[in-house]
Amino acid sequence: MGFGGAKRLAPGCVAESLNNVWWMNSYKLELVGVIRSTVKGREDAPQGPEGAPDAWLEIEPRFAEALLGMEVGHELIVITWLHEAKRDVLKGHPRNDPSRPLTGVFYTRSPARPNPLGLHPVTVREIHGTRLKIGPIEAFDGTPVVDIKSASTRADQ
Repeated sequence: MGFGGAKRLAPGCVAESLNNVWWMNSYKLELVGVIRSTVKGREDAPQGPEGAPDAWLEIEPRFAEALLGMEVGHELIVITWLHEAKRDVLKGHPRNDPSRPLTGVFYTRSPARPNPLGLHPVTVREIHGTRLKIGPIEAFDGTPVVDIKSASTRADQ
């Protein structure tokens, strides 16, 4: 039996590979860029996406070709590694408001979580080589970017 009691399949099957992932405890992520923002720390951070500023996304030069086809106005999902987040928190009050019920982090937008990935829907405002002005984005200056995806299914056509 595999993870969660799933039936084991023939060696090399995708399902078997997924069942065997549970024992792996580390993965390697390639950072594709970094956020350059006026938000320097928690004291500058907006409470939620309302009021979040635009920022610059600086792409590592070796990933420049991955920007092919991207244009001003395109909508993206920027995936960040929230490097300053606490990783040992499993529950909390949404927006740190004690009047709200205690909630597990998997049902919140809190950056504090076992794997602090941030998902940021943004619009491309400007493109200058490997620098993209995007926004609005709720991320600290220096936040590592691990991936970028089109928010539109049109990009697949």
